[in-house]
Amino acid sequence: MGTTYHITLLNPGDLSGGQLKAELDERLLAFNQIASTYIEDSELNQLNHAPVGEWITLSETLYDIISVSVQVSWMTHGAFDITVAPLVSLWGFGPEKRQGVPADEDIEAAKQLVGTDTFELDILEPKIRRLLPIRMDLSAVAKGYAVDMTADWLADKGATDFLVEIGGEIRVAGDSPRGDPWRIAVENPSINGAARAIRLENTGVATSGDYRNYFEENGVRYSHTIDPKTGRPITHNLASVTVLDPSSAMADAMATAFSVLGGERTLKLAEAQDIPVYLIEKTPQGFVSRYSSTFAPFLEEM
Repeated sequence: MGTTYHITLLNPGDLSGGQLKAELDERLLAFNQIASTYIEDSELNQLNHAPVGEWITLSETLYDIISVSVQVSWMTHGAFDITVAPLVSLWGFGPEKRQGVPADEDIEAAKQLVGTDTFELDILEPKIRRLLPIRMDLSAVAKGYAVDMTADWLADKGATDFLVEIGGEIRVAGDSPRGDPWRIAVENPSINGAARAIRLENTGVATSGDYRNYFEENGVRYSHTIDPKTGRPITHNLASVTVLDPSSAMADAMATAFSVLGGERTLKLAEAQDIPVYLIEKTPQGFVSRYSSTFAPFLEEM
């Protein structure tokens, strides 16, 4: 996945530290072979090159990740879309690095290969059929899914108190080493520090932001977050969004979707669906934060 992982574990259950790391590394490498866009013969890339119109049998893992992605796409009215890969690459944020603003006609052509209506999932068997020569990119959900996979595996081994973090996506269980709930810091984009601390128990947390990955051309800043509907980088003032959910995969995908929707639409959707969300927005006066009513109980007093 091109990133690091970190685990804090109070009670390793059946495994010693050395066994734990060896088995976990093996599991993460196997997962990478399924979901990576950078490994040429990964299961995902094999799917991306499969014949159009032909039903393809998937591993349970890849089928599950795609199913979660479709669910979040429906929840957010298409703001999250794993078929956005052609647009991501066109804007220079994919495996093939390039920079520069693409031509309008190229954007429109790429948009024709984006959308959950470009493929079909079999609801009885782990099968998929591409209806167009689409390319899927799981970068906005795979790390969260790997966190869930790791957390579930640790629990199966008897661990009850742990924190799992992969590339910034997190899931916690039980108590922290202090014997109380886990405390997680939400980063402030302006000072590279903690904006607020939140208390978590048995949940996943994911943060998405556009303040690190971007390029500038002719004085205009272009974010790596692409709106699937417009085919262009987002232009609103939402700098960072943090989402809580029992599933880190769901939190991961929703954080990306909310980054596309922007602050007002995110809070409206979060309130309607009782989703704990914390936003940091850039204003002329600096960065300000807002959050949904269901996020408030998690905030630490400052």
